[in-house]
Amino acid sequence: MQITKLETFLVQPRWLFLKIHTDEGIVGLGEPIVEGRALTVAQAVAEFEPYLIGKDPTRVMHHWQAMYKHTFYRGGPVLTSAISGIEQALWDITGKAMGVPIYKLFGGPLRDRIKVYAHIRGATLEEQCQDIKSKVAEGYIAFKTGVGGPRPARIVETPGFIDAVVERFATLREAAGREVDIAIDFHGAVSPQTAMLLIKALEPYQPMFVEEPVQCQNVDVLADIARKTHLPIATGERIFTKWGFREILEKGAAVILQPDISHAGGIFEGRLIAGMAESYYAAIAPHCPLGPISLAAGIQLDASIPNFLAQEQVSLGEGYLKQPFVINQGYIDLPTAPGLGIELDEELMADKIGHNWRNPERYHPDDNSAIDW
Repeated sequence: MQITKLETFLVQPRWLFLKIHTDEGIVGLGEPIVEGRALTVAQAVAEFEPYLIGKDPTRVMHHWQAMYKHTFYRGGPVLTSAISGIEQALWDITGKAMGVPIYKLFGGPLRDRIKVYAHIRGATLEEQCQDIKSKVAEGYIAFKTGVGGPRPARIVETPGFIDAVVERFATLREAAGREVDIAIDFHGAVSPQTAMLLIKALEPYQPMFVEEPVQCQNVDVLADIARKTHLPIATGERIFTKWGFREILEKGAAVILQPDISHAGGIFEGRLIAGMAESYYAAIAPHCPLGPISLAAGIQLDASIPNFLAQEQVSLGEGYLKQPFVINQGYIDLPTAPGLGIELDEELMADKIGHNWRNPERYHPDDNSAIDW
């Protein structure tokens, strides 16, 4: 079997899908994307095509090493995301060729179903409480929310700002109940000077984890925060490959790692990161604010690692997959079809091809300075 063509296409709302075609008619699916840089990643994928054409797609790890090493300038979000999507598609082809799910190629499943969490939606606190109650009624048992302050956080914050953030989280906790997990994502947009004040104030409400309390590159400060709270610290969506996660683990900067399987290097790279994390007694909660191909790749990883916590998702594939994923009491049953276990519904997707999504541009209301989103 040989690779014959790589095909990328933009898919609404902000995704990039990949098809790798073979001379035996088996097509592999992947999702190589950097949010807001879809065309850039598509070009990076195209630049790998001359290497891949004519190659055996089942030599997945050989191709990973060749693509990673031969670029010379290793890592970074664009190249690693391109490799991630290609790797997903190569595993999809391999699983389909052998007639087994990808997790079977990794030693078989360690669990029968995958815990997922949902994002809390709504413009107002009342709408957010209604959203969480509705989703709990649907069976969800885990959620994530943002800081949701009265304005973007300043470098040094007031007691009023801290109180407002905590009161909002406390209200969400009351709406969800004490048996439901709620994580909070600082999105790396809170300063080190304010992050610990917020974390200490949130402790009585026991978030499932605090995500990116500061920028993920600020590893020493992450480690300092982790030592000063009993709340689990999580990070990883903007960290790439096993090498990127090494310092996080060595310095004890987080006990929950969140590799994005469309950014960090792909499914098997996620497996290697999980193995490193296991030796530090850290858990894995894969990041996935992306499409259903990326979710499917994450689920294959989740099934094959012992230290899995929960899987992020924003789309179960309705309108994109012939058989979307289904939530049952907060879990997705383990897929059993070969490869990634999914099939695109080309007819339903016909009106969703193409987008020009851009990253938000945020400016602080105090002085119009550019801020993180």
